[in-house]
Amino acid sequence: MQLLPEPVRRLAAWCAVVLLVSGVVWIVALLCGQFRTAVVPVLLALLGTALLGPLHRWLMRVGVHRSLAAGITCVAVVAVVGGAVYIVVTALIDTGDQILASLKRAAKSLGRYFGAAGTSLDDLASHARELVTKFGGTAASNVISGVSVVAESLAMAVLALLLVFFFLRDSDRAVGLLRSLAPHGSADALEATARRAFQAVEGFMRGTTVIAFIDATLITVGLLVLHVPGAIGLGALVFVGAYIPYLGAFISGAVAVLVALADRGLVIALWALGVVIAVQVLDGHVLQPVVQSRTVRMHPAAVLLALTAGASVAGILGMLLAVPVTAAAFGVAHELRSRYGSGPEVSQDG
Repeated sequence: MQLLPEPVRRLAAWCAVVLLVSGVVWIVALLCGQFRTAVVPVLLALLGTALLGPLHRWLMRVGVHRSLAAGITCVAVVAVVGGAVYIVVTALIDTGDQILASLKRAAKSLGRYFGAAGTSLDDLASHARELVTKFGGTAASNVISGVSVVAESLAMAVLALLLVFFFLRDSDRAVGLLRSLAPHGSADALEATARRAFQAVEGFMRGTTVIAFIDATLITVGLLVLHVPGAIGLGALVFVGAYIPYLGAFISGAVAVLVALADRGLVIALWALGVVIAVQVLDGHVLQPVVQSRTVRMHPAAVLLALTAGASVAGILGMLLAVPVTAAAFGVAHELRSRYGSGPEVSQDG
């Protein structure tokens, strides 16, 4: 007995699907939050495996044993991450006072032009160190909590490194296990979907790292030519910010322009703004299409929504992980659409 017309029943069915998917996603996010000490290392290990997986495969092609190649790759992970952290932290420490002083002067300049809004910026800059000191004092007053957080972070980092080793060494076994767990007749589709998801993450990590290095180098050279103080530290900030698409580039570029405005005046600030805009145009129209893998095709609106959701769930860490996870989801959706959404014709790629 059909009490409702067909359009209403279709709408009700779609609403039920949306509610069901939303509930599953919410439960998964809740469980990930409860088991974050196990989930975060797995996600970080997958990102590390995606980034340095090509090195492991190259070592195996030249005759290195699988386990030794995985060990060398893990050493490379430590070297790359440790080196990057050292360079960024050193650059920010060496030029951090200059950048903060320049931002304070920029806030005062904005205060003369924009009145109350600029005064608020000036107050924020003036009390920045006081706020940092208060946060530091709060953290120091709770020694047990601070030690537990540090110990938990170190444990997750060590676990992630060990997982990178096992993911690299036993990747073929993982494929076999995945196929053995697949329902009857769906092993090929499940393997292809998993490979497409991992290829999307691999493409994102590799492409983002290359683009971040190019953007940071170009902006650093431009700021050095303009004699903007703290150019190395600002370049390091650009490199780190590139892993948070759009938002990171906007924040790091704005900081560079404000520093140039404070120390070099309006004309140099406009030149710095031109450098930042030129690099972003180059990024969007040349680097992204050429460098970034074709497996990652996400609309900017989807990226911004993913960043917002990641930040609401897990703060900065959620923002860093949101886009790779979304890239994997897009890869899965693309594979499923190519297999089941094209009628009798099945796509051959994948």
